[in-house]
Amino acid sequence: MGDQTLVNAPWLHIVGIGEDGMDGLTPATRAVVEAAEIIVGGDRHHQLSDSVTATRVAWPSPFDALIEKLNEFKGKRVVVLATGDPLWFSVGARIGRAIPPAQIVYHPQLSAFQLTAARMGWSLADVETLTVHGRPVHQMVAFIQPDQKLIILTTGAETPAQIANFLTERGFGGSEMTVLANMGGEKEQRFEGLADSWTHEVPAFNTLAVNCIAAPDAALLPRVPGLSDDLFQSDGTMTKQEVRAATLAKLMPMRGALLWDIGAGSGSVAIEWMRAARYARAIGIEPRADRRAMAAENALALGAPKLQLIDGEVPAALDGLDAPDAIFIGGGLSSETFDIAWKNLRPLGRLVANAVTLESEALLIALHKKHGGQLVKIGVERAEPVGRLTGWRPAMTVTQWSLVKR
Repeated sequence: MGDQTLVNAPWLHIVGIGEDGMDGLTPATRAVVEAAEIIVGGDRHHQLSDSVTATRVAWPSPFDALIEKLNEFKGKRVVVLATGDPLWFSVGARIGRAIPPAQIVYHPQLSAFQLTAARMGWSLADVETLTVHGRPVHQMVAFIQPDQKLIILTTGAETPAQIANFLTERGFGGSEMTVLANMGGEKEQRFEGLADSWTHEVPAFNTLAVNCIAAPDAALLPRVPGLSDDLFQSDGTMTKQEVRAATLAKLMPMRGALLWDIGAGSGSVAIEWMRAARYARAIGIEPRADRRAMAAENALALGAPKLQLIDGEVPAALDGLDAPDAIFIGGGLSSETFDIAWKNLRPLGRLVANAVTLESEALLIALHKKHGGQLVKIGVERAEPVGRLTGWRPAMTVTQWSLVKR
């Protein structure tokens, strides 16, 4: 027991530091930093703590080498410096996934989100907090909605202008933007303007606050599944709006969950899956290059830039993929594809298969008889012009089979 306690004793301190440097730390945290033998951080962090005598180590490149580097220092007094709250879109979360929590002590500082909310007079409970720092900027597109307030950790000086363009292109050019730079320090700056006329040159270290204001003709892109078909590039074979909404309801998007979209086509199901839940992931399997290209463009335009697209035929293309939390079979349906997909699906995973041909429907009926689940037919009719009048035009009826792995 004693040996195990010693093995798991805290040896690594992850300290949040602000623009006010050592002066902003609590006495206890300041003592930890001053007693450190090794301090790991970026150039900015080292400058903020330059009064401390310790061996200085820069972030390794590639960054994933950080964990190996930290483990080399075990047995010494090690401090990692991070900006603000180390566990809020910061390095502390990455380290905590690789090193036992019992070996780490976290020392949080006010985060950029808290400081920005205070400067803006916004309640954090009413704000979406996002980061595009080191991540695709396009992912913030999924959060552009009327009257939504956003606080965004940026990548650099160019990020606010990029986001201003996204807002303007989608009919939110009147959105109010505020960039706050170097918050909490002597060089703190504030820049304000509207998205459609944003021209400010801002410092690289900044945080962006956006009050989304929609024009009457703005594109409405709710995160609830069922986006208009017109928002997707397609060759006509995509899962249509009403059926897509019903499909996603059965797939049940959840935070961080992984979807296999088999026969991804234009990527509509995978993209809506990723938009519907924070950090949801999707792998689209599609053998046609032209459709993969459309799916990639749709993913960028609609805020799902991390959609992974694989060139391959099923079931062979499923080999070696991470185990999914949900599977949609929109193309390539066969008994063999189902068997492999079902085997790889995680417990409580959801599987949905759609069919429009008699042959595929017969297979779904057989699978339903063997495995259970829910079998439904979805028929959609849309009002369209018939000469000078209006009539109902039916779409192809879809047979949908869904089940949960117990």
